[in-house]
Amino acid sequence: MSKVYMIANVRIEDADEYRKYEKGFFPILKRHGGRFLAYDDNVQHFEGSTPLEGRTVMFEFDSEQAARDWYSDPEYQAISEFRRTGTRLNFLAMVTAPPPRS
Repeated sequence: MSKVYMIANVRIEDADEYRKYEKGFFPILKRHGGRFLAYDDNVQHFEGSTPLEGRTVMFEFDSEQAARDWYSDPEYQAISEFRRTGTRLNFLAMVTAPPPRS
């Protein structure tokens, strides 16, 4: 089974709304076996189109199904309204790691 990584790039436009999202985010992530890896408010960009100025976040799941279950969780979708209201989302992407070599 291959791990998957979720990467999001957001610009926080309403910190109070975004804090409501953050408060609910971590318990739901943990419930689906997700692990928070990192965030950076000042990503160093080397090439290509510039991401939004703002926050880039990375977290992982043990499987693509776990990531899909997290995203489609009704409780997550409810709190994601705070993210949608409080940020401008450039992308939320799932990256599947290659399977382990034998």
